[in-house]
Amino acid sequence: MSVRVVVPTQLRSYTAGAAEVAAMGATLDAVLVDLDRQFPGFRFRVIDEQDRVRRHIIIFVGGEREENLAAAIPAGAEVQIVGALSGG
Repeated sequence: MSVRVVVPTQLRSYTAGAAEVAAMGATLDAVLVDLDRQFPGFRFRVIDEQDRVRRHIIIFVGGEREENLAAAIPAGAEVQIVGALSGG
């Protein structure tokens, strides 16, 4: 199943500047693996070495925040990756 993925500004260098890309996958992890296949290095910027969403990244699936990589992607759902802002 093809999923529309919204890419945050700080990761668009991996997608040749594209703000939205398509990926295949029935789970969040499968979508991220497909994104990494298309755009090498992408998954590592989103997922850490312990297979957890990095602390400065928030992922929404169908408008709901999701951190479980095994989560199913509902038909027609959009995956949105957001880079958290920090500073002081």
